[in-house]
Amino acid sequence: MTRQALIDQIRAKKSFLCVGLDTDLTKIPAHLLETEDPIFEFNKAIIDATKDFCVAYKPNIAFYECLGPKGWESLKKTIDYIPSTCMTIADAKRGDIGNTSLYYAKTFFEYLNCDAVTVAPYMGEDSVTPFQEYKDKWVILLALTSNKGALDFQFMTDVNGEELYKKVLRKSSKWGSADNLMYVVGATRAEGIAEVRKVVPNHFFLVPGVGAQGGSLEDVANYGWNADCGLLVNASRSIIYASSGLDFADKAGQEAQALQAEMEQILVAKHFV
Repeated sequence: MTRQALIDQIRAKKSFLCVGLDTDLTKIPAHLLETEDPIFEFNKAIIDATKDFCVAYKPNIAFYECLGPKGWESLKKTIDYIPSTCMTIADAKRGDIGNTSLYYAKTFFEYLNCDAVTVAPYMGEDSVTPFQEYKDKWVILLALTSNKGALDFQFMTDVNGEELYKKVLRKSSKWGSADNLMYVVGATRAEGIAEVRKVVPNHFFLVPGVGAQGGSLEDVANYGWNADCGLLVNASRSIIYASSGLDFADKAGQEAQALQAEMEQILVAKHFV
């Protein structure tokens, strides 16, 4: 998916919502466990209920690969089922030496045909560039995360007082462009979003943490906005586990629509739609 296609979808759906498909067999409705492929049946119903309100889906690969070959089959079927109007993001957080990254890229961009994959930057440029050799595909680089452990390294400063996450941003922004490189920026560090935006003004951000993790959508928009919206805000548990009953898909659709309505108000206020 190109940058312009993504922007067009944001305008058309009046939404910058990404739905996280962190599908856990222990949390899906019990009646689905009787089906041949419970994971896919759950995802299919969620996608059907939410596709009009979101512009992206983000399956977290860990929830699938832990199930072995059957999990990968469920993942492939899920990604194939996602409408072409929605960006597909493999939340894999890969990152290794160049040749290994090349094969990771083949996995997510050729076999699974995802539009984007999350990548860890720690091993540097040669671990990231193999992913960027694919036309109209995206690398989403971890930048400023919202987990407790982010404090261990991301805010360490060099002799000039620059935090490590800013150094990662400045360096990595030269590896690609705003057309094929996004950044993960956690919603629960709202003030940090503003700092990231100063360093990379034109890039899109994938922002987890709104919903069950308590991040503020209004803060994300205020701090992270750019001329092209520049935001994909992810919500997972608050949508897909809105109900554990027979009405799980309907409730998921209602939650997604509620977030989309908030996003529409923001887009209108920003004169984007």
